[in-house]
Amino acid sequence: MNKSMKAVYNAVVILAAAAAALGVGALVFAAVGADIAKAYTVILTEPLKDLIGLTEIAVRAIPLTLIALGIAIAFRSGTLNIGAEGQMMMGILAASATAIALPDLPKPVLLPLAVLAGAAGGAVWGTAAGILKARLGVNEILSTVMLNYIAAQFYTFLLRGPMMDPEELVTGSGTPQTVRIPRAAWLDRLIPGTRLHAGAFLALALAVLVFILLWRTSAGFRMRAAGAEAKAARYAGIRVERYVVAAMLLSGAFAGIAGAVEILGVHRRAIEGVSGGYGFTGIVVSLFGGLHPAGIVPASLFFGLLLLGADMTQRLADVPANMVLVLQGAIILAIVSARQFMNNPYVQDRLARKLSRLLGKPAPNPPAGSREACPDPSDSPDPCLADEAEPRTGGGSPAETEEHR
Repeated sequence: MNKSMKAVYNAVVILAAAAAALGVGALVFAAVGADIAKAYTVILTEPLKDLIGLTEIAVRAIPLTLIALGIAIAFRSGTLNIGAEGQMMMGILAASATAIALPDLPKPVLLPLAVLAGAAGGAVWGTAAGILKARLGVNEILSTVMLNYIAAQFYTFLLRGPMMDPEELVTGSGTPQTVRIPRAAWLDRLIPGTRLHAGAFLALALAVLVFILLWRTSAGFRMRAAGAEAKAARYAGIRVERYVVAAMLLSGAFAGIAGAVEILGVHRRAIEGVSGGYGFTGIVVSLFGGLHPAGIVPASLFFGLLLLGADMTQRLADVPANMVLVLQGAIILAIVSARQFMNNPYVQDRLARKLSRLLGKPAPNPPAGSREACPDPSDSPDPCLADEAEPRTGGGSPAETEEHR
């Protein structure tokens, strides 16, 4: 399959996957009795009608970008980080505690310190899962999910106990939240009257740094090599376990930064439910963006649009806001299916041959190593079908030959 035909093939696969995802969402909307056309119109267009909507999309895209970048580092290194939600909570706690404990520091010191504290909180939680996998062989999916539960309980305990705002105890309301973070630790708002904050610049800068790390440094090459094929990487002298831990450390740090930025830029205090499921949505964003910073940034904006549009459907189209979770699930299935088709050279070759027969053109060369490339292994010692070649003879008895077979 030549380049132009492959580009057409990939475009068709992507369009088919998108249509399938929209179709699944339409079935769900129909099941709850919603107007399908109206629901999709609200989700995809309503947030784009004014400045507030546009900036709110960006506000949601900031933590999604940061988390998705960390997920991409882990996935590229062969580790499935499902624990960004818990890592984000630990980042929120660390950043809030640092800002509240040091209110007299000047802004140029306190703000970076709070962000770094958030990164450290998330990194500790991510490193724990990395060490469990590298040293003890514990499946990272299991460990990160379990660590999410621990982080959620720890977060709730602190907000309802040691870190609760004393005013909540005086008034008797008991709202689980911290005191307001000192103004010196706030991220500046970029547009007056909106919640868009300077964390957007941090997210874009870190996207560039992740690209440089993974594709322009030897450490990034080793991470990607360890993720692509661990056995070959070990044979080449790469210490795979070390890079697994490093990848989880960085992935957790990015989730912790996302939590710190969300608190310092939007809420200005730690509250319950502040993560908003960003940790799980960030996984979808990372996959949707192809595990690459250039794709993650626009994917984050798209999912910010979906999240904001889903909130609007509840009052404008009588659709429960959590229906966006169904769309996310459908998008995940579409992404996985599309990648399977796009990365399978044999499916592409069969399709190219069928098209060539229909058009009356010569069949293209088959992919190297396929059965079509060497149909009769007995004719030549081609290694692509070495396993199917005739058994070697000579120097052994018939019994030994039979045993070898």
